[in-house]
Amino acid sequence: MSPTERVLVIPPDGGRRYPLGAMEGVILADNAETGNAYCASTWWVEPRRMGVGAHSHEANEEVFFVIAGTMTLLVGDTWTSAPTGTFIRIPAGVTHGFRNDGDERAGVLNIFLPGGFEQRMPAIQQWFKDNPT
Repeated sequence: MSPTERVLVIPPDGGRRYPLGAMEGVILADNAETGNAYCASTWWVEPRRMGVGAHSHEANEEVFFVIAGTMTLLVGDTWTSAPTGTFIRIPAGVTHGFRNDGDERAGVLNIFLPGGFEQRMPAIQQWFKDNPT
């Protein structure tokens, strides 16, 4: 496949959507599109709601870029307010999470390295179904 044939364009309403209660994940590119190099997604959290609780990934680094609103991110044991335009890198093994403490919907672009994240989505959806907020 030529480089031009590997170009990926996702329209504004595209991607694979995963409703998770007060949060929605939208996978833009993962295994099939990236050869497992990374997963690109957006995460949207409704006002004054928890997004993803504290967790870590043993072998995956994550990058977050706040694209709307103000997200509050947990890094290690510190919660930090992150307004639109904030960039955060989370090395593998570091505890992290996010929530929306604001009055408007907030969103982040997330890059998960290496890829393979989307295969976890069925279990994540089930957890949110079993643990409604």
